[in-house]
Amino acid sequence: MDEKILKKYQDAQQCPVRNVIDRISDKWSILVLMLLEETGVLRFNEIYKCIRTISQKMLSVTLKTLEADGLVRRTVYAQIPPKVEYELTERGKSFLPHLHALSVWATQHMGGIQKSREVFENTTN
Repeated sequence: MDEKILKKYQDAQQCPVRNVIDRISDKWSILVLMLLEETGVLRFNEIYKCIRTISQKMLSVTLKTLEADGLVRRTVYAQIPPKVEYELTERGKSFLPHLHALSVWATQHMGGIQKSREVFENTTN
């Protein structure tokens, strides 16, 4: 195999596709991005109430990861009680068309994918 190809895919930190996919392919990141697209700005508890099946700890981790990657902006207001809001950054907004394209593709192909899975399961068992 070509050494260039091996190097391109072996190091997750240097492979843009692996690096980005690893960060957003968790259970919650895409859902949080889509929610923020729909609502604009939300506080932590508002996000938590919208995504009822996420734990507060997991939501906190997800938001920190999205913030670290520059997809979400966290704004803290100096008041009592503290007020913290989350919104998409320009980078986060620029990701949305790609996310929508993936969503359209998944919707169009989900039936066929499910049938393929059934056939696979029936032929391998």
